Amino acid sequence: MKKKLTGALLSLSLAATLAACGSGDGDSAAQSPGASAGAGTGEKTKITYWTIDRQDVDYMKQLIADFSKINPDIEVEMSVMADNYTQSVDIAFASNQAPDVFRTSDFVSFVKKGYLMPLDDMISPEMKDRFSTLMVEEANMFDGKTYSLPAYGQLWRLIYNKDLFEKAGLTEPPKTIAEMVDYAKKITEANKSTGAYGFAGNFKSSTSAFNRVANPIFSLSGTSVVDGYNYKTGQFDFTVYKPLLEGLRQMKLDGSMMPGVESLDIDPLRAQFAAGKIGMYFNHSGEPGVYQNQFPTNINWGGALPPTIDGSRTGSVSVLAGHYIAMNKNTKHKEAAWKFMEYVYSFERQKTYHEKGFAISIVPDVNAAAAKPSIPGIEGFLPTKYDALYSPSPLSATEGKVEGVKAGSSIVKYMLEGGDADAILKDLTNRYNTGLQKAKEAGDTKTAANPSFDPAALQGSMAK
Repeated sequence: MKKKLTGALLSLSLAATLAACGSGDGDSAAQSPGASAGAGTGEKTKITYWTIDRQDVDYMKQLIADFSKINPDIEVEMSVMADNYTQSVDIAFASNQAPDVFRTSDFVSFVKKGYLMPLDDMISPEMKDRFSTLMVEEANMFDGKTYSLPAYGQLWRLIYNKDLFEKAGLTEPPKTIAEMVDYAKKITEANKSTGAYGFAGNFKSSTSAFNRVANPIFSLSGTSVVDGYNYKTGQFDFTVYKPLLEGLRQMKLDGSMMPGVESLDIDPLRAQFAAGKIGMYFNHSGEPGVYQNQFPTNINWGGALPPTIDGSRTGSVSVLAGHYIAMNKNTKHKEAAWKFMEYVYSFERQKTYHEKGFAISIVPDVNAAAAKPSIPGIEGFLPTKYDALYSPSPLSATEGKVEGVKAGSSIVKYMLEGGDADAILKDLTNRYNTGLQKAKEAGDTKTAANPSFDPAALQGSMAK
């Protein structure tokens, strides 16, 4: 019996036919992905699209409707995924219910599992030229084959409530980890009457949550470390994270971290921030769209460059490019799926997406022509000289090979309970390097040391 994808989908049934001719067919029974559907006047090819992006739902509805006008023989049904997206994709492929087109999340794993269709024979020379400077092995390519094209970058920032800052007598974002800890305490003390706290993180997803905080801080600090991996040495080195571990622990001891963060998901965190209950957290350039569409808010908020270890900016904030949407290797409707992907990746659609502020484009022709996004809060997320594109770290390939407690769980445990930070970080470094070696031997990653890697030299590479 097939497993059912219960609770994983917020199915929107965004059939492209809604914007085309109306159908007198009242049958709305669900069909399996990739099935063909009759729609009143003739046979339509039905393709399914899964996404984890919730901030752009209304825009994607309109995009699908516009696509249907140009391609009236294709019906697109979009589903917006809830949490545990990667697991949902795994279940869908195991039960032959996988979508035709879908957002990639764990790129290398998806390729290795045989989920993705190589696109090389479909990409036109003109399209290849548009993305040529952004193609990266293990980001959108694997063993020289292209599986997904880049589109948008996640520009990481400290997100803060200016109203809570003002009430605490704070006039600007923190410049160091120590200041961040101090600010969190002052915000909490100044806002006791409203139950607001100085800091929060979605630590239910412990590794992801920690990296949302650590990556921008330590890449801008010039450590060459992202996801615990040092690009210069080609080895994991968690020991650099000690100042942040101690800072997170201190905020917990001070009572300035929102209670229950160890079980907090990102959307509940956003809801609390929109309600004025959180002073600071870390996330990326998708947040302006979130607070305009998903969690509308009246608070005065903004995004700022992250603090650093000592206040100096000797590196560049890591912007991960790479994969966006991909095609199911087993789709029965390759031509229709590719038509939809071409439309989503087209210059005009990406330009509009950027200008509406749903995400920040990294594609050169889009950035050269696009107007500044018109959406509240976007100013703090636009590329600066301190943002730079990084190749993906080997974290996802490594973690499956790591024995024992994973990094995120170890770090959150320390944050909640304390312990020997040096011993914890040294242990993680050793175990992750052992896992990295196993991942290399298994062919899961080909990452190698880059002794000439210089995050400071990358400054200015993205700013327009």
